[in-house]
Amino acid sequence: MPSFTVYKGSEKGQVVETKTEKPELKANEVLLKVTHSGLCGTDVHYKSTDMGLGHEGVGVVEAVGPEVTLFKKGERAGWGYNHDCCGHCKQCMSGNDVFCPERKMYGYADLDQGSMGSHAVWKESFLFKIPESMASEHAAPLQCGGITTYTALQLYPVKAGDRVGIIGVGGLGHLAIQFASKMGCEVVVFSGSDSKKEEAMKLGAKEFYATKGLKELKLEGDRGIDRLLVTASVQVDWSMYQSIMNPMGVIYPLSVSEGDLQMPYMPLVVQGLRVQGSVVGSRQIHREMLEFAAAQGVKPIIQTFPMSKQGIDQAFEALEGGKMRYRGVLVAQ
Repeated sequence: MPSFTVYKGSEKGQVVETKTEKPELKANEVLLKVTHSGLCGTDVHYKSTDMGLGHEGVGVVEAVGPEVTLFKKGERAGWGYNHDCCGHCKQCMSGNDVFCPERKMYGYADLDQGSMGSHAVWKESFLFKIPESMASEHAAPLQCGGITTYTALQLYPVKAGDRVGIIGVGGLGHLAIQFASKMGCEVVVFSGSDSKKEEAMKLGAKEFYATKGLKELKLEGDRGIDRLLVTASVQVDWSMYQSIMNPMGVIYPLSVSEGDLQMPYMPLVVQGLRVQGSVVGSRQIHREMLEFAAAQGVKPIIQTFPMSKQGIDQAFEALEGGKMRYRGVLVAQ
């Protein structure tokens, strides 16, 4: 039986090139030749695990199961963090399949494959058509980084005219700036230094604040923040940011961080603030995100690397060293 390449993590934290047999396609499955894979911060957490790496995939359909109706050979498709759900629980029936108790998410299921490899097999209902006008290298990081930020803005909802604060101008933050500004929001960016100010303003920010060493924030005209997206890789000084939130404002922690969430209690009470958890996005929001990005010209800023062990090692080194601006994309050779 023919085989394909899968790049896996290992106990020593080294990327390993392996081979796996191509399975017989089930009725609703699609075989894709992987052309592009984004590299996400979450991949770093799993590099020391024996599992297929990558969850920001784009590929070309090579074959389809007998009951597949959504995709044809030669079409492009993308996939992200969630691979399957039960389809019949309350969450699935209400369009929140990402919260299904039987969901199959990256790092917890389908460990034999990822988006870093030569091929992949996924259920057609968890694949997404790539808009014709969108380049595959730009589509790949949107499958996780894009949907994570877009979901926070759409599901819990942010409306045009809201003042949206974004902490961090990195892999998530630079996409959040674009999405929020294209939705008609007034975007206020917070970053450690001024080094990314010019870029943030070009992406759509209206205000920019360098925060390193500060214990207090004062915004122009004392105009507060309605929605605050936290895309920094570490937890922030919550008391400093609570002080600039408008009453009934919402804080969205979007990045992965170890430890407990600890913030002052009384500001939440007296200002009516809310902390809203969010994780990637449901399939319908995912589709809408790709269509919105294509229509509005939202594009990740990327660095490309070859889809090889050496290329993957180089991409991880850039990401872990803080040198990635802003999303790494592995490209099949």
